[in-house]
Amino acid sequence: MNKNLGWKLVVIVGILLVFVYGIFGVPGGVSGRALLASLQKRINLGLDLKGGTHLILQVQVADAVNVDSDNAVEILKSGMRAAKINYADVTKPDPNHPEQVVVKGVPPQSSSDLRTLVQDKLPEYDATSGANNTWTVTMRPTALNDLEKNAVTQAIETIRNRIDQLGVSEPIIEEHGLGNHQILVQLPGVDDPARVKEIMQSTAMLEIRQSLGGPYPSQEAALQDHSGVLPEDSVLMQGHSRPGSDEQAWYLVSRVPAVSGKDLRDAQPKRDENGQPSVGFTLTNEGGQRFYSFTSAHIGDSLAVVLDNKVQEVATIKGSIRDQGEISGGSMNDQQSKDLSMILRSGALPAGIKYLEERTVGPSLGSDSIRAGVRAAGVGMTAVLIFMLVYYRAAGINADVALILNLIILLGFLGYTGATLTLPGIAGVILTVGMGVDSNVLIFERIREELRNGKTPPSAVEQGFGHAWITIVDTHVTTIVSAIILFLFGTGPVRGFAVTLSFGLFANLFTAVFVSRVIFDWVLSRKRVGEALSI
Repeated sequence: MNKNLGWKLVVIVGILLVFVYGIFGVPGGVSGRALLASLQKRINLGLDLKGGTHLILQVQVADAVNVDSDNAVEILKSGMRAAKINYADVTKPDPNHPEQVVVKGVPPQSSSDLRTLVQDKLPEYDATSGANNTWTVTMRPTALNDLEKNAVTQAIETIRNRIDQLGVSEPIIEEHGLGNHQILVQLPGVDDPARVKEIMQSTAMLEIRQSLGGPYPSQEAALQDHSGVLPEDSVLMQGHSRPGSDEQAWYLVSRVPAVSGKDLRDAQPKRDENGQPSVGFTLTNEGGQRFYSFTSAHIGDSLAVVLDNKVQEVATIKGSIRDQGEISGGSMNDQQSKDLSMILRSGALPAGIKYLEERTVGPSLGSDSIRAGVRAAGVGMTAVLIFMLVYYRAAGINADVALILNLIILLGFLGYTGATLTLPGIAGVILTVGMGVDSNVLIFERIREELRNGKTPPSAVEQGFGHAWITIVDTHVTTIVSAIILFLFGTGPVRGFAVTLSFGLFANLFTAVFVSRVIFDWVLSRKRVGEALSI
């Protein structure tokens, strides 16, 4: 007989209380409605149960490649000027291959200098010579592949940061394995999908550039003001003629920004000097130092605040500015101020995104799924409990207690970890119950066999658990390995199924072997020597 029965019972009761707290927390009352409210607060429901939005996004990785090759063009121009390498033009002639840069008119005697420049300043590019003193500078395939993968990864992190700040409970944001450069987004309980889509898609790339002229009513007017040729290292950008106006205008700004969104440390909604909604931003130490150097050298000149390649406002630099600025506009409302500051904090998307698929799951479908899943689980659980009582008599109570404790532990785990319960997850719970029954059947039939061979009840229980243990571990380990594979390679609901099944199997090892054995020992301790075991 087990001499440590007392502390084992204490362990079981303690674990039971811990996981009951995981399910309900501290309920607001003991009524059924209060307990249900506590349960719903602790257990997160997935998209298929709660309703929400399902999106598949395509990351336009060519945008990220274009940005990198644009920087390469500027590095080549400045590098060739510094090295006194003559050239006629630097272009990207093929829109389908943005990773290629063509340099024309390089004298043969400067070929070695150009190759050295590419090796030193652009280590991820290769330079090959062509006809008529033309060179093609191409991003290496491995670098191109890494850039595209990083663009998808960064897009996932940026979207996740934005969704998290919106307060969406347990969103699924991950790479979609069924297509190249695609992202799967599932947002349970979202009541304004249009706003979420707008926030996700906005690039919100903040730049502060020097303003060189404007506003102009049209591009032609800007060109005419500069004799038909724009100054070197300048670009035309669209904006508004004045803050709050709908009238479009064009501004001439520097090609290279003084600071950009990557230099942002924080952004918060605020009010400007006129009491209108605005966004205040703070730069990092490095960005602040560059901004200080820029403003110190351009006192009296104008700077342009550029957002998504559009000029938001132009201001005169009255003194040196180190690390703070403000974006304001007469048409910005409070919600737009909050959204813009949130997008700036989460960082700009490395590339544009395109919506390939959008499905909205209504709450009525979720309610139907919950009712059907709970009904199936309840009917199946009740049928199993009754079968165990009828077939194994008093020992069936042992199995029923172990199964109920198994379910409590599993639900408590979901409550503690904040894992999302989906319809496949409910299927995992039901399958766990089936595995628990299987374990009890193995043990009970082994005990029956030992009793038929003339063993005493304590000896039969000892031998039954000892011999069935290896088989139970073997079946559970193989199923857990399968669940782990599903979790690693599955998506969304499939992973939810794998999580509930895996932890349910671990819980079943505890309840079917440890808890069931303790109950048998407790029953045997209350029987007289030689008294039969009801099984």
